[in-house]
Amino acid sequence: MLQAHSKGSSLQGISRTSGLAYNTVVSIVRSASQKAQLVHNQEVQSVETEEVCADEMWSFVAKTQKQCTSEELNRGDC
Repeated sequence: MLQAHSKGSSLQGISRTSGLAYNTVVSIVRSASQKAQLVHNQEVQSVETEEVCADEMWSFVAKTQKQCTSEELNRGDC
């Protein structure tokens, strides 16, 4: 069930295919999520970074070349 949810199946879809009540599916997923968060917080600590890449943000900005200034075009930001 958790594997199906991690692959993108909806909670209602999992409920239908597994035969479990929707609230049961929600409860199981919520419990697993909380346990995963605890494991993550224990294992991932004091991470130091020198550089952060945020190139995927452009897919949300949706800036077209018509909206770019000539300075942005010269820098290669558009």
